[in-house]
Amino acid sequence: MGKVTSTPLLFRSKLLCISLLYLFTSLSLALYTSLSHTKCLFRSSPFDPVLTPLFSYPSSYGEHKYAIPTVRSTCSSPVYFSDYWTVLKQMQRLSKNSSALRYMKGKADSFGGNFSVQDRLSYFDNEKNIVGIPCGFLKKFPISNPDRIAMENCRGVVVVSAIFNDHDKIRQPKGLGSKTLDNVCFYMFIDDVTLKGLDYHKLISRKSTEYKIGVWRIVKVSRKGLYDNPAMNGVIPKYLVHRLFPNAKFSVWIDAKLELMIDPLLLIHTLVVSAKADMAISKHPFYIHTMEEAMATARWKKWWDVDGLKKQMETYCEYGLQPWNPSKLPYTSDVPDSALILRKHGVGSNLFSCLLFNELEAFNPRDQLAFAFVRDHMSPKLKLNMFDVEVFEQIAVEYRHNLKPVAGGSGTGKVSGGGTRGSQSKRTKRAGPDLLYVNGSCCSRCQKHLLEMWGETHD
Repeated sequence: MGKVTSTPLLFRSKLLCISLLYLFTSLSLALYTSLSHTKCLFRSSPFDPVLTPLFSYPSSYGEHKYAIPTVRSTCSSPVYFSDYWTVLKQMQRLSKNSSALRYMKGKADSFGGNFSVQDRLSYFDNEKNIVGIPCGFLKKFPISNPDRIAMENCRGVVVVSAIFNDHDKIRQPKGLGSKTLDNVCFYMFIDDVTLKGLDYHKLISRKSTEYKIGVWRIVKVSRKGLYDNPAMNGVIPKYLVHRLFPNAKFSVWIDAKLELMIDPLLLIHTLVVSAKADMAISKHPFYIHTMEEAMATARWKKWWDVDGLKKQMETYCEYGLQPWNPSKLPYTSDVPDSALILRKHGVGSNLFSCLLFNELEAFNPRDQLAFAFVRDHMSPKLKLNMFDVEVFEQIAVEYRHNLKPVAGGSGTGKVSGGGTRGSQSKRTKRAGPDLLYVNGSCCSRCQKHLLEMWGETHD
């Protein structure tokens, strides 16, 4: 008699098999979600995203494509996003509101006016909003009329970036909703050096009068009449976005080294509107005090003129710069990571942007050095949301700058219209001991760091 085989009892129940299959599938999805780099982000419901690629680049444009890795594998401060369609309707309604600030008119030898420290400080108190604030554009901003008209017609939300001296590559945002491109403008400002690079890679034709690459409308800015330093020209769209786009109600500034991973409507709604803030910006991953950033700027040669850095810090100490301490709360840090800035275009953020730009023209384009001084001394106070760096690393991917300098792209060190600005490729200008304690008024912490800065540059 042959051997009788029987199916194990475990596999006789179809319901049990289906349950086991569901269990293993659920565990696999849970494991994937826990290991995913987007685990810190949450949307209450799915939305209709743009699934097709926004733009295809030629292979020759793919240099420096690898992102800078992060050592943070978890998110200690997650950010939660509301339903996309609810956010879209609310942002459309909010974009109809506006708030005005008076700006200085006239002509000057430089784009920003090159005001003295006493003149700049006289505009910090603007509670009554009765005087015109110096806010650039005292010389013509050299762009074409079609670009100017298009920028004035941009309403609602604008996303702005810039590439000067061919320092980065253009990156397309990801995670956009299907209606976002109908409600958000994307503008990329470039100079002639960057334009040559884009023409070389056949991304645009220099014979055209208007350029567009993916979502980005490309605006060519002439250096004639502006600053020879590309970095200083870059802070014009970065901090004067409310003047370039007078009818936009919200803006997102994103450095070209970043790739945006989350829809800008969701970002503005969550980090600005829901937080009831004028501006949202990430805290620096390492530094809290302004003098720490100044030391790093000198040590790593992020700015060539250490003499100028010392003069700037001495000036701020004289006029009341203090290290961060709990009395500055709700401001949780004095040093931001300013690669991503989200704004509501109102009196608070517009005033802050104007005052900060004036400091950058007076000293150097290293905006983190003037950030806390302007924020702490301006009136009315800025409603600021400084979110954790873990959030920043979840909403944007950071890439390295282009490493190869472009021939003929560096500045000459002379600013058109007065003043001096040096290219960062210039030889470092050492700091002298005669700059220490010009007025003997620095707080002790500032004195210590200024002395260290002088000592390190003479090692």
